[in-house]
Amino acid sequence: MADAKFKMESKGKILSFGELLLRICPDVEGEWLQQKQLPFYVGGAEANVAVALALWQTPVAYCTVVPDNLMVKQIAAMLEKKGVDTGTIIYAGDKLGLYFLPKGKDLKNAGVIYDRSNSSFAGIKAGTIDWDKIFDGVGWFNFSAIAPAISTNTAAICKDALQAARQKGITISVDLNYRAKLWQYGVAPIDIMPDLLQYCHVVMGNIWAAEKMLGIAFNNPLSANAAKADYILQALDTGNKMQAMFPNVEVVANTFRFTNNEGLSYFTTLQSGNNLHESITYNTSTIIDQVGSGDCFMAGVIYGLYYAKTYQETLDFATAAAFSKLFTEGDFTNKTINDIEQFKLAYAHK
Repeated sequence: MADAKFKMESKGKILSFGELLLRICPDVEGEWLQQKQLPFYVGGAEANVAVALALWQTPVAYCTVVPDNLMVKQIAAMLEKKGVDTGTIIYAGDKLGLYFLPKGKDLKNAGVIYDRSNSSFAGIKAGTIDWDKIFDGVGWFNFSAIAPAISTNTAAICKDALQAARQKGITISVDLNYRAKLWQYGVAPIDIMPDLLQYCHVVMGNIWAAEKMLGIAFNNPLSANAAKADYILQALDTGNKMQAMFPNVEVVANTFRFTNNEGLSYFTTLQSGNNLHESITYNTSTIIDQVGSGDCFMAGVIYGLYYAKTYQETLDFATAAAFSKLFTEGDFTNKTINDIEQFKLAYAHK
């Protein structure tokens, strides 16, 4: 039986929505104090997705809320140069969101420091974005669980966007990326995310995020040294339960990234209905930058589904794109479609 393909309701550009950020990277040894300089990168999960899609010659726009100043205009010009349509950026408020992360550390590391309170994005009010105008020519809307984690305002804005997208027949995808330090306004993710998932067609994340944010419990406890087959079975069980809970969900994708003394291992799954596809396992002992790898996977899933690749083709491309991002400095990937295909071939022949 031939591998199935995802069917979009309408074809238009992809719109990625979320907070634009600057990542400031002090070194863990503190040499930045003597050198009087701090490396920084432009990013934010949804911006990372948009840049990857633009690099892969996919029509994509980026919507965020940022202050109207010279520095932000320079960042917007840089995104435009990369092929991202920035005509949907909203200029309001006074502060650009920041976060500090020692270079090379993962976002889930305890060392991350957020400076996003009272940012332009956090302060945007529900009902103030003209989604009918923003969605003109859009066929796919992408956001992440980071956006509603920031404030009551952003959670309400996400709901507004999803309702408007559904009315227009727009395909909706979400990344269930969980950031415990962001959910600080008096609610838990499970109080917000199930209400938003009812609108989504494509869900990317992992089995632990689904448990934390959607209440989908594990079928059986998983030990730290569980076999890949055990994780695959749990991914299938989680995906089945998610699709039962949220009838609009057609695709569920999961990433599995484990670090140990020998380095990092990485594999993924993609499920539609009862059919679950799995990737090969990638391994490496060397990592340059883990930030943005999951966003690259999200972009790869969108890319494959948007262009009607088979589910296995979609998963294989997205997995290679995400793994190759580990060897790229900064939040954005710089790997073209050809780079990723060559990377897949090279790894397959190791």
